[in-house]
Amino acid sequence: MSDFLSREIRAEMEAARKQALKKRTRMTITAGEETYPVLRMLPDGFTLDAEEVDHLRGIVDLYDGARHRWQCLIIASEIVDGELICTLKWHTAASDRPALDYVREDEAPVGYLARH
Repeated sequence: MSDFLSREIRAEMEAARKQALKKRTRMTITAGEETYPVLRMLPDGFTLDAEEVDHLRGIVDLYDGARHRWQCLIIASEIVDGELICTLKWHTAASDRPALDYVREDEAPVGYLARH
């Protein structure tokens, strides 16, 4: 079918497809001060719009709306069909509490009351 369409129409169809992907997802990544919408999640990474970013490596934070979900390490990125495919080495779930350096007892007190 694409053989019969002009280049301009194919480019507009691709732009509309990317726009629909951006609207459908709430996932974004933050790399330094920059924030980019995630187009698709993959089993070993995610894709971004290649027009917004052409190369990305290193540690990024992945958000679902305003909720911090993961901290990820991108080891490779390549552009395929206008999408930047980012491959992850690891991703760690983000937590809103600091890690415990000890085992917490099941019946440990939640807090202590001050004496007056």
